[in-house]
Amino acid sequence: MTHIYDDPAEFSSDVIKGFEAAYPQYVQRVAGASGFVRAGGPLEGKVSLVIGGGSGHYPSYNGVVGTGFADGAVLGGVFASPSAEQVYRIAKAADGGAGVVLGFGNYAGDRLNFGVAAERLINEGIDTRIVYVTDDVASSSPEEQQKRRGIAGTFTVYKIAAAAAESGANLDEVERVMRAANAATYSFGVAFHGCTMPGSDQPLFTVDEGRMDFGLGIHGEPGITSASWMPAKDLAAKLVETVLAERPEGVSGRAAVVLNGLGATKYEELFVLYGHVTQLLAAEGVVQVSPEVGELVTSLDMAGCSLSITWLDEELEGYWFAPADTPAFRRGNPVASERFTTRRSGADYAAEAVTAEASEESIAAAEIARKAVDAIYAVVEENKEYLGQIDAIAGDGDHGIGMSRGSMAAAVAANETHGGVETVLSAAGHAFGDKAGGTSGILWGLLLEGVGKSLGNTEVVTARRLADAIEESARHLQGFSKAELGDKTMLDALFPFVDTLVERADAGASISAAWRSAADACRSAAEATASLVPKIGRARPLAERSVGTPDPGAISLALIVTAVGNVLGDAEAETSGATESMEKEGQPR
Repeated sequence: MTHIYDDPAEFSSDVIKGFEAAYPQYVQRVAGASGFVRAGGPLEGKVSLVIGGGSGHYPSYNGVVGTGFADGAVLGGVFASPSAEQVYRIAKAADGGAGVVLGFGNYAGDRLNFGVAAERLINEGIDTRIVYVTDDVASSSPEEQQKRRGIAGTFTVYKIAAAAAESGANLDEVERVMRAANAATYSFGVAFHGCTMPGSDQPLFTVDEGRMDFGLGIHGEPGITSASWMPAKDLAAKLVETVLAERPEGVSGRAAVVLNGLGATKYEELFVLYGHVTQLLAAEGVVQVSPEVGELVTSLDMAGCSLSITWLDEELEGYWFAPADTPAFRRGNPVASERFTTRRSGADYAAEAVTAEASEESIAAAEIARKAVDAIYAVVEENKEYLGQIDAIAGDGDHGIGMSRGSMAAAVAANETHGGVETVLSAAGHAFGDKAGGTSGILWGLLLEGVGKSLGNTEVVTARRLADAIEESARHLQGFSKAELGDKTMLDALFPFVDTLVERADAGASISAAWRSAADACRSAAEATASLVPKIGRARPLAERSVGTPDPGAISLALIVTAVGNVLGDAEAETSGATESMEKEGQPR
């Protein structure tokens, strides 16, 4: 378990502060962002490789920023995707004028957040490409490689792409090389014990005594299959056999091999295992090129390891062998290319504040919106542990933490923001997405901002307008996420809520009455997700394990709309009471 920490909610931020203090010769912090660029700023004229994902995987991401490797790294919370805002800030600061490649593992939250950041960068004239890594053979079939997760093979793919960029290759070439490296990379892992989040006394999953789990994820997800403990020789055979089963036809036989420790498996154990791995690979005609044994992509304190093989042609081998100098990985004697010149980083980027005029009616609605956002934070905080527990069944167990972090930021932003309901909800949504990260962060951020935009800052909020605003935002959310009803996501609870809200508003119900009926439908639909099989997201590789447990995103939505319903009911009762009092006193309404 994690023994050294202060506030568990600030663990990732504290890690970043300490890392910045330890390695100023390699990295510099980007103002207002959770990540780094190379010390001295980006190299003018060089393609910039910016990599990222959740914290908890060191040395992955920030540990490999430096010459011959990454130009920037962006870090989310523990096992949570960084927000689109954070990705944007780091990438903008890392851009040297030749374009940016964004690299990350194939996870829903990362794809959504990096995708939004890329679109924003492109709109500002920064040519940006996305390449996500899909090396985990356990997470999907060979016929659906695009659905596979990115695990320890990310290290090799990033290294090869970075060397191409360092050599002076243009943006098209770097993207092509990175995609080729990804297509040639295959990984398979085993876990002996789950990892424990900072502040928790229980691991995200457990492995029965005398057993081991195969096909683990690197975000605390349990393995896909289980087997009895086996000696190192047999374990090596299992790993090698599984990875070589997908050896492409026509490859030369030369390969970059990485035996990666996940955090608690010691180097000595890895060397014992590698002794068998190297013999088995040699017997299969595999020629290893600069193999790496050690901790390269970890999962906090998870006990386990993985084997990655990248099949090399002449081009990929040259880039894999190229020198690099970073805080956690050094090879050869790298020298910054004389083709590039260093310029000062744009690390002082800051978003401009925008104010908008608002009507008295909208200002009054904004006050209710602030109370609603406060209620969101309160109910999430109350149920944080439960949300994490159900998320850990087939995921990484961070849903409660992420929602807590996002809702707290949203509440602070809402209460510090003046103006109409659009302004307040937009501020809350932006803060939620920025601080929560991950899939839930960006979806809730878009939902809140979308509702605010539809309501505006001038018109009266009626039941009909509120229902229309939420429906419009929900439709946008579905199109953005690419999820379908029945995929076992929050949408399976959101649309029953929306449909009931619209129906009751059309029938003339008050805001409070319509909302409470819709919340009832949402709760029923959320509980019903227990029978569904996940088809997207981190739970998909462990689909059968999740059956019988409701989707955590759907459950958190149900909790939230119920809490907001209470706020709306109180506001309606207060307004009604004030009207009755005025009528008794003979004052005009």
